Amino acid sequence: MLFLASEPFISLNIWTSIFTLCNLLIVFFVMKKFLFKPVKKMIDDRQKEIDDQYADAEKSKTDAAELKSQYETRLAEANAEKEAILKEAYRKAQLRDEEMLREAQDKAAATLRRADEQIALEKKRAMNEIKDEVSVMAVDIASAVLARDIKASEHSDLIDSFIDNLGDDHD
Repeated sequence: MLFLASEPFISLNIWTSIFTLCNLLIVFFVMKKFLFKPVKKMIDDRQKEIDDQYADAEKSKTDAAELKSQYETRLAEANAEKEAILKEAYRKAQLRDEEMLREAQDKAAATLRRADEQIALEKKRAMNEIKDEVSVMAVDIASAVLARDIKASEHSDLIDSFIDNLGDDHD
């Protein structure tokens, strides 16, 4: 048994323990100062940057939703305005059509009145011409009758001839 000789296998030296504990505390404070704080600061900065990005993304999403609703509202207003303009244009077109139809009817009525007046004038002139012709013919017949002494049969033939000539003049 060799192990029984000098020192125990596990020994506890108080000065070694205090020195080890001091070393551990010194290493801990040095690491805390030079490693943990910068790493913690870097992690906190990165977390803040990520939180800011999420906040910006959420704000952008909210802004996009708001812009979409504004766009939809404006689109609805534009469609309503378009419908109102189309209705107004249709109403104006109908009024213009009615006005044009009235003007055309008025012009047609005026043309018919002028035509009726012109027909009446032409009829009156034709009647006057016929009266003049009949008067001329009556004078011609009377002068022919007075120019010769006519018997009753010749008188009848002369009237028939006059009536025949009357029909030939108007064809």
